[in-house]
Amino acid sequence: MTEANPTAHRYTAALANEIESTWQQYWRDNGTFNAPNPTGDLATGEALPAEKLNVQDMFPYPSGAGLHVGHPLGYIATDVYARYNRMLGKNVLHTLGYDAFGLPAEQYAIQTGTHPRTTTEANIANMERQLNQLGLGHDKRRAVATTDPEFYKWTQWIFLQIYNAWFDEEQQKARPIEDLVRDLLTGARKTKDGRDFKDLNTQEKHAALDEFRLVYLSESMVNWCPGLGTVLANEEVTADGRSERGNFPVFRKRLRQWMMRITAYSDRLLDDLELLDWPEKVKSMQRNWIGRSRGAQVAFGSTAGDIEVFTTRPDTLFGATYVTLAPEHELVESLVADAYPDGTPETWTYGQATPREAVDAYLAAIAAKSDVERQENKEKTGVFLGTYATNPVNGEQVPIFIADYVLTGYGTGAIMAVPAHDERDYEFASVFGLPIIPVLDGDISEAAFVGDAAHINSSNSEGLDLDGLGKEDAIEAAITWLVDRGAGEEKIQYKLRDWLFARQRYWGEPFPIVYDEYGQAHGIPEDQLPVELPEVEDYKPVSFDPDDKDSEPSPPLAKATDWVNVTMDLGEGPKQYRRDTNVMPQWAGSSWYQLRYIDPTNSEEFVNLENEQYWTGPREDEHGAGDPGGVDLYVGGVEHAVLHLLYSRFWHKVLYDLGFVTSKEPYRRLYNQGYIQAYAFTDARGVYVPAAEVEECDGKFFYAGEEVNREYGKMGKSLKNAVAPDDVVRDFGADTLRVYEMSMGPLDTSRPWATKDVVGSHRFLQRLWRLVVSEEDGSLAVVDSELTSDDAKQLHRTIAGVRDDYEGLRDNTVVAKLIEYVNYLTKTYPSGAPRAAVEPLVQMVSPLAPHIAEELWARLGHDGTITFEPFPTFDESLLTDDTVELPVQINGKVKARVEVPVDAAQDEIEQIALADPRVVELTTGAGKNVVKTIVVPGRMVNLVVK
Repeated sequence: MTEANPTAHRYTAALANEIESTWQQYWRDNGTFNAPNPTGDLATGEALPAEKLNVQDMFPYPSGAGLHVGHPLGYIATDVYARYNRMLGKNVLHTLGYDAFGLPAEQYAIQTGTHPRTTTEANIANMERQLNQLGLGHDKRRAVATTDPEFYKWTQWIFLQIYNAWFDEEQQKARPIEDLVRDLLTGARKTKDGRDFKDLNTQEKHAALDEFRLVYLSESMVNWCPGLGTVLANEEVTADGRSERGNFPVFRKRLRQWMMRITAYSDRLLDDLELLDWPEKVKSMQRNWIGRSRGAQVAFGSTAGDIEVFTTRPDTLFGATYVTLAPEHELVESLVADAYPDGTPETWTYGQATPREAVDAYLAAIAAKSDVERQENKEKTGVFLGTYATNPVNGEQVPIFIADYVLTGYGTGAIMAVPAHDERDYEFASVFGLPIIPVLDGDISEAAFVGDAAHINSSNSEGLDLDGLGKEDAIEAAITWLVDRGAGEEKIQYKLRDWLFARQRYWGEPFPIVYDEYGQAHGIPEDQLPVELPEVEDYKPVSFDPDDKDSEPSPPLAKATDWVNVTMDLGEGPKQYRRDTNVMPQWAGSSWYQLRYIDPTNSEEFVNLENEQYWTGPREDEHGAGDPGGVDLYVGGVEHAVLHLLYSRFWHKVLYDLGFVTSKEPYRRLYNQGYIQAYAFTDARGVYVPAAEVEECDGKFFYAGEEVNREYGKMGKSLKNAVAPDDVVRDFGADTLRVYEMSMGPLDTSRPWATKDVVGSHRFLQRLWRLVVSEEDGSLAVVDSELTSDDAKQLHRTIAGVRDDYEGLRDNTVVAKLIEYVNYLTKTYPSGAPRAAVEPLVQMVSPLAPHIAEELWARLGHDGTITFEPFPTFDESLLTDDTVELPVQINGKVKARVEVPVDAAQDEIEQIALADPRVVELTTGAGKNVVKTIVVPGRMVNLVVK
């Protein structure tokens, strides 16, 4: 060490930062992580490695708040896995882009007038800076942002492919709309309403085709907030039916919106889960979301025609004592009577003189309730329509109600209420004084009986007798009887609803759609893509009187009149058209981005089929014909289990059906990482205070002199407990941060952050450094000596364990094994460890701490990067011992230890133990005799001496 700089050769934070900056620049200059494609711009013309790996993180949103140390957890894990596989000789595709459309940038634009693109690009630049300092091995050529016109050109192109496709029920796949037109013209197929397609005029033909398309316009129920001039998601509406932002009234109303027919794929989305290597929890969530159930669709006759009811329990029809419709049900208008029948209880009238007045008052009262609120509402409310329906199994006239706990989004929007055996129906019937008739032999004196039991009160004079039958037999009998009499049909039903695919926003992908003078939609010609967002001066949607529930949304794009009104030639000569002024939801770009990573510079195709097949095509090896293809490893949070993952699977399956990809699924293997949590603190008002400024004293916690309460939660901006990675990198180095985050616990569990514990990971790297570099003068500390047998055993066992753990994403145990091996070498060789023991260690550390590994590898005399150095292999014979050490107890106390062959028999172990000098000394002489010998092979020897 020199007087001027006594730490010049020590691994300090300053040296770590210098090393990390140097090697990050080296990687950029040399394109170290650039993965070649088979063909196209990213191909090198050279033979590709025999194996490839496509590893991907879930698309991040570039938040203005930047990253905290919880965000990179998954990114570091995938980087470790990617680096390990590069050392196995694989061609690894690993990159990261940005899901950059979204509401936060638009809200900021509304508040400040700053264009969302300006804000988004600044956020991306900041996030790039933070990620770059972590040393992530990304192929930067492949990074994309959904807001890039060259990217959303292909998002719009995919939308058009789905729009111009229909689902063939017979073939159970999407087909081009041209195939349907041909079938309709030849008479091979009929229109939905049975008319002959050839006899329709142009507008009628267009409308007929729209009924088949996988993308269609529909009147959908939405949360309309006139005061904000926009439709809100359920999460943006408070419990009392007002907007979270601005506290304006919110109303439920129908709005013409784009929908995607994801329900056509319900069975395939459900059945193909079996092909995927996904956590069972996520598969269960998707199964429940799709919600496939078998039952019957039953017709209850009424004055307005049949009320169709889907039920999974047609065997309980004899207990149906009323029918309830969703308030928005299409038959409500025609079922409302002019006056109440004589004898109608006052509790059924909602305090109104006529059914019409009661319905209007009820609709106004529930207009602001979200679907979630309606489902969870404990208080059962409803209105009698003044009319009755006929129960098909017994001819009983049952009253028809509307009630907010019934939704249009599931089944037919109508239920047959069996209060004896359904808790919500029981509560409703109790409030309204309706009959409760048991049809299963169970106790209903205080609550509905919802278990299984033999049927009772379930027979009629027309051949249906369910009494005494169990559940399955009774269901089969009921369905058969209903079908025979034309009163119902067997049916498979799903909870899954079609995907509402439109937002009244500015900052999103414009639809590649124009409308003609008849209001009919037309797709933009592909050579005119992308349809770029126009510049607008005001990003706010048009707002209205907060109480004007009859107002209609006018999105921000509607203000760009020069853009909205366009002259185009779509085959009938130049005509005036009107563009769609909604934008796509944020889910659009993230539904296919993994494919653009493969071919990001391709201007002719969204992805070249040869490249797609190479990176995500089905495997033909041990996976067999059932392999679905897709990204080899996809890592992200479980919060995306349903929406993003379901939407991307749907888009991918349509692209597969149309021949644009060879893989059936987007993501072959899914891994959900946990979260990093941290302590948070609240003051007496319950307001969060900055955790970094809280001081502990005598077991209590204080902020600005005031005692505060400590709690534990997910790290984030709202809890004011975020720790910036920039600070940790500055104080310890990026490699220390990487090692600490990977060592905190299993990747799939949440773990607590403690900055004071980061120093432990830093000390590990310091010990590693000292095995290679002398802190005295910076010279090499390794020596060229042979490994001892113990060295070889320690090394090869470490290699075997580390390889297995890297493969299984058990990075926490990788760190533990490496620490153990470093400690062994440090203790065994205080004056210099053998090069043959240290070089494999540096290679093993490389995926976890790549900067220090690169530096040590170079100092050990190697040229270039360690990135592609073969990962060390192990000798199987060194993984087990020839001998084992056993303790020898004398009268219950350990007095000696002996080495015995691993496969030694009990008598051999006994002889070796009795021959040990220490044992001989303690068991002979002075009248001592060994009266009993107990040998537990592999465990111990116990001698009883008297």
